[in-house]
Parts: sequence; structure tokens; C-alpha cells
Amino acid sequence: MQRRPDIFFAGFNSLAGKEEEVWVLSMGHFLGNFDADWLGIRHTRQMMTIRFAEFSMYDESSDKILQTGLFLDVIGLMQSVGMNPLPPSTGSYFPCYPGPRTHDGLVTQTHCPDPSEGKQTQQLIDTMVADLSSINHLNSCPPEILQKTWHEDMLWYGPAGIGSSYSIPRYQQQHQLPFRAQLSDKKFEGHEVRIAEGKYAAFFGWPMNLSNTPTGGFLGLPGGTANCPMQVVDVYRRDGDKLAENWIFIDLPYYLKHQGLDVIERTTGIMNPSAIEETLDSTSMKKNETELITTKLAVKRKISSVSEDDEVAPAAKKAPVDYPKIIECVSDRSIESDNS
Repeated sequence: MQRRPDIFFAGFNSLAGKEEEVWVLSMGHFLGNFDADWLGIRHTRQMMTIRFAEFSMYDESSDKILQTGLFLDVIGLMQSVGMNPLPPSTGSYFPCYPGPRTHDGLVTQTHCPDPSEGKQTQQLIDTMVADLSSINHLNSCPPEILQKTWHEDMLWYGPAGIGSSYSIPRYQQQHQLPFRAQLSDKKFEGHEVRIAEGKYAAFFGWPMNLSNTPTGGFLGLPGGTANCPMQVVDVYRRDGDKLAENWIFIDLPYYLKHQGLDVIERTTGIMNPSAIEETLDSTSMKKNETELITTKLAVKRKISSVSEDDEVAPAAKKAPVDYPKIIECVSDRSIESDNS
């Protein structure tokens, strides 16, 4: 398998009380041959990609990684193999999203930007987050709010199930306005990490960025009463004084499971039932093995409890019990059960 990053940079955590933390962001695609089922998703023996975003907390004194947060677009992989668990998306999704338009996303020692560039990017991100959080009580968003920090031809790359959009008007039509209108009780829960370096910035929340209650329509699904946590990753590229590109990850399976829907289990159970059968067979085999061991132990205890010096009345004497034969018989029955 290949790791193919499109964006790589590092920075100090800008959040209060965490300013000494150094985090590294790597985002792109894993690429390889899909040769075995994974999470019940049917393998294809073909080349596949899956989007990833990885945040790693780095400790300079020990030169080690202390924490890692890894986000994968699992629904995107499911769509790639023809196992789409969700209704059609409002935006356009494709398995391999492009990296930065400027092809300068890998920020290394040989390409180290001026620290003031990162500070400018961070300030722009902070302004955007504050602006959007201030209108969480609304079911809409005036375009002027976004125009303060976004380019008019913003490229927004959303997760599978939502898709991508080009320009502020299309982004609002295909994602933002449905998101705001179809989710109530929206609350910003805070970020775990917020970093910037050069023209790039990223943040994520744990165990959630947001919480909300679906009222019906979001992702093409019905609403409910459960207030659900939403884990979101945002990666941005700044162009001049505004943001030009945004890559998004949302753990939709996690979000939907809090509504009582396990989309991975449901879809794989329908479209790849052999994976469920293999799991059940494995569980049954382990159960039989456990029962066999329990029976053997019980037999051994019975043998040890019978003393050679015990006297039995002649009328009560019977043929000796062949315990090794019982154990062999039990073993044969277990094998037959496994093969049935």
C-alpha cells in the first residue's frame, strides 16, 4: 500500500492552554490493491484509494509521536466498490480528490514559509470559525458571511455522502443551506487542535466538533430526536487574504450510529452476506471450542474424584466408564458440528 499525501505541514496548537503542543497534519490518499474484505466491504482485487487525514502530536525532546488522530472516508471506499450505503449526494463525489491547485502542499524544511504567513492564515481561520459559530441559531447563512473569508470561486471537497462543490453559491445550495435547515440545536463544541503553517491550516475536534439534531432531509435520511455528536476535519489553503480551497472529512458512520443506524453493518449484510456468515461461523466455532474444553475439564474432574480404593457394593457394580472414549466422542461431535 502507498501513502500519497497532498498536504503536509506542522504548527503549534493555537488553542488556549495548548500553545506548546506541536502537531503535524498529513492529508491525501492511501492507494493499494483491495485484496481482502475490510469491515465487511467486498474486496475487488483492483487498485483502490481511500482518503485520509492524520494529525500527529510530536514531542521534540523524545523525537516521538505522542498522539495520533486518523480519519478515513470509509463511505467513499464503499461507493468505489459499488456498495453505496446512502442516497444520492447533493454534491459531486469522486474517489481521488485533487490536491492544492498550486501544487505546494508539502511544506518541508526545504520549503519553509515565513512564520508571518502562517499567522495570517490562522487569523483568517479564527475569524471564519467565529463568524459561522455566531449564526448557529439560524437555519441559513447570508452569503456575505462567507464572502468575508472565502474566495467567490472557493473549491469545497466534502466527504462521500455529501460530495464537493465549486463556488460559494453552489456550496450553499449543495451543502451549507441543507445542513443548516435540516439540523437543529446546532452547537459548536470546540476543537482539539487548530494549526497553521504558511498558506495552510487545519483543525479537528475530539470527541466532537459539533452536536446537532437531524430534523429530516440531511443526507437524504429521515429525522429523529437524538442529539448527535459530529466529528469533522477541515484543511484549508489560503490565497491572498481569503481561503481558496477546503478539504473536509466527517465521520458519517459514527454520526449515524448515534441515530441508531449502522450503515456499514446494514449495507455489508445486504450486499456482502458471506462476510456476515464468516463472522457467524467464526463465532460458532469459538463457542464449540469453549464447550469442548469445558466438557474435558468436567470429565477430568470426575476421573480425579473417583478413588481407586473406593468399595462399591456387588449389586451396584457396573462396567468401568471409558472416559478417554467419551472425550474422543465429544471431540468428534464438535468436529461434525463445525462441518455441518
